[in-house]
Amino acid sequence: MTESNDVAPEAPSGVDTERPSAARVYDWYLGGNQNWAVDREFGRRIERTFPPIKELATQNRRFLGRLVRAALDAGIRQFLDLGSGVPTVGNVHEIVRGHLPEGEHASVVYVDYEPVAVAHATVILERDGATDWAGIVQADLRDPAAVLDHAETRRLLDFAEPVCVLMIAVLHFVGDDEDPTGLVRRYRERLAPGSWLAISHMTGELATGEQAEQLRRFVDMYRGTSNPIWLRDRGELEPLYGGWPLVEPGFVHPADWRPDVELNGLQLRARPFGWCGVAERPR
Repeated sequence: MTESNDVAPEAPSGVDTERPSAARVYDWYLGGNQNWAVDREFGRRIERTFPPIKELATQNRRFLGRLVRAALDAGIRQFLDLGSGVPTVGNVHEIVRGHLPEGEHASVVYVDYEPVAVAHATVILERDGATDWAGIVQADLRDPAAVLDHAETRRLLDFAEPVCVLMIAVLHFVGDDEDPTGLVRRYRERLAPGSWLAISHMTGELATGEQAEQLRRFVDMYRGTSNPIWLRDRGELEPLYGGWPLVEPGFVHPADWRPDVELNGLQLRARPFGWCGVAERPR
């Protein structure tokens, strides 16, 4: 979902543009324009504190593109994108439209609780002529029933058939007190055999020295936003798949999941700060 304007449109009613939003800051990391001055200033402060952040976001976004294409190649035609964020570069319905042969179809449901994300997504899906096969649900992913039983979800997705659930760069905004393990399990329980569960998540377990200090300050800065962040290590993340087998290449850094480019410089420095993996519910 991309926009051509150089500045963000007028904020929809009820949108707080006085505090930075993690979704809008992420859009800024990716070079999008669905963000306000408060988000851009916060993003610049984050980049000064943790210089790899834009590259890490880019690697994560490229992982999303590769996994959606891989799911399509595996025959999956339904996607549930949890915490999809504000409209930005390389969204799921655009990837689907660009990858499937003419005449083939898929369904996409975006989910986000931010009014600005929902407002812009609605406009762009209408502009793209995609509303018959793609939709947006305004709900908090931490309430699976509100997401899975929403009328728009039921209209577009058939949970008796395989669905690819995308939890991309979103679970690190779910606190330990919100039971991320139980939360993911509730989504898994609704999925049919052959479904995929894709997760990417920030980590700091491989950081040492100056990088570890940069990450500590990074986390502290996010604590002052409406979306605090939690870093988790591999041992905390792998159990989220509930024992489902991981598809190749397993649990890796986002840049290493079926890579299509070689890394160098800042790209290599950003590489260790994320984990990702895609698991399939056994048939």
